[in-house]
Amino acid sequence: MATADYDVVIAGGGMVGASLALCLHQHSGGALRVAVVESFPLPPLSVEQPEYRPSFDARSTALSYGSAEIYRQLGLWPQLAEKLATIEAIQVSDRGHFGSVLMEKADLGWPALGYVVENAWLGNSLLRYLRLNTAVEFITPARVEAVELTASRATLTLNCGEVAESRSASLLVVADGAESGLCERLGIHRHVDDYGQTAIIANIGTEKPHGGTAYERFTADGPLAMLPLTPDVSGMSRSALVWTFAEDRADEAMAWSEEEFLRRLQEAFGYRLGHLRKLGQRACFPLTLSCADEQIRRRLVVMGNAAHALHPVAGQGFNLALRDADSLAKILAKARQSGKDIGDLAVLKSYLNAQQGDQRLTTLFSDRVTKIFSNRQPLLSLARNLGLLVLDVSAPLKSRFTARAAGIVNGRGGDAANG
Repeated sequence: MATADYDVVIAGGGMVGASLALCLHQHSGGALRVAVVESFPLPPLSVEQPEYRPSFDARSTALSYGSAEIYRQLGLWPQLAEKLATIEAIQVSDRGHFGSVLMEKADLGWPALGYVVENAWLGNSLLRYLRLNTAVEFITPARVEAVELTASRATLTLNCGEVAESRSASLLVVADGAESGLCERLGIHRHVDDYGQTAIIANIGTEKPHGGTAYERFTADGPLAMLPLTPDVSGMSRSALVWTFAEDRADEAMAWSEEEFLRRLQEAFGYRLGHLRKLGQRACFPLTLSCADEQIRRRLVVMGNAAHALHPVAGQGFNLALRDADSLAKILAKARQSGKDIGDLAVLKSYLNAQQGDQRLTTLFSDRVTKIFSNRQPLLSLARNLGLLVLDVSAPLKSRFTARAAGIVNGRGGDAANG
């Protein structure tokens, strides 16, 4: 029987796919042959670190404390840390009501509760590290058009421009996003819970520095988050806004002038950051909780937003995907070392069994927080605010809530992926 071209092929070279490639390389000591298929061409690689000038409108991702520990173990953290905003506290409040809770890094004795990184910096750092320090192969620009899963391998038909190529792997990982065309072609269905909400995202320039505080505010329109960012090139303090609206109000909010948008945001958010001075480019997208009905088959794993796409306000989606990637890579590396077939269903079931508890709790946490704080019924509002008060004065409850929000499973940081 001929050997497959690769041990693992990852369909999708975004932040999840690239992170998985790094996990596979590091945890196997380079023993696993890994390829990444990505539809966008890679930029030329220079040995010198290119100058990075952050745009005011750059999109960003919140990295939990647990995710930071994973990147530290992978060796990527020193480069990432150059362009990070630290989350030192999280304030949760309910507009117009008395309940609130302040979670601080001192509650758990950590250096930070999390970090916010611009997507371009995280993505470029991952790709640069992989290309300079590993043997991971990038097949780009290309996409997986068809897959045949057999007892011995996954055979892939790649569209490389006008040329069709065939490659084989012991395992295919699908990480091509929430609207995964590959999952659709494989007949993997999704369960979708529509929140009836639309998120508007933008960066906001503020009068006062954020001081490392992230804000979760629940308003009459829906949950609102303001996450700390590094200053822009002019030195203006920035925060990343995620503001949810009912579907029938989102178009109206997108049409507001900059002055009107900032006025209404100021009214909803308050003056914790002083006057809101600048509004970046706005983007909007409908919000759903979307989970694939299957995450594994023989020779196949579905990962990232293709496996579970969560509401963005709780900031759990990418962090859960990174814990999945770290766990899968450790299990595959151990299987390879033991002489097992890494595409065997029993090996992949051990991964799913290891992660299902974390996935279930994280999905439930994100979903319940969203639904509870989107409901404006008076009795529920009272109960919600009493709950926030209890959480604020109960150190054990606050620590557990903070740990879950920070991506720590069973009290473990770097080992969170195995929780």
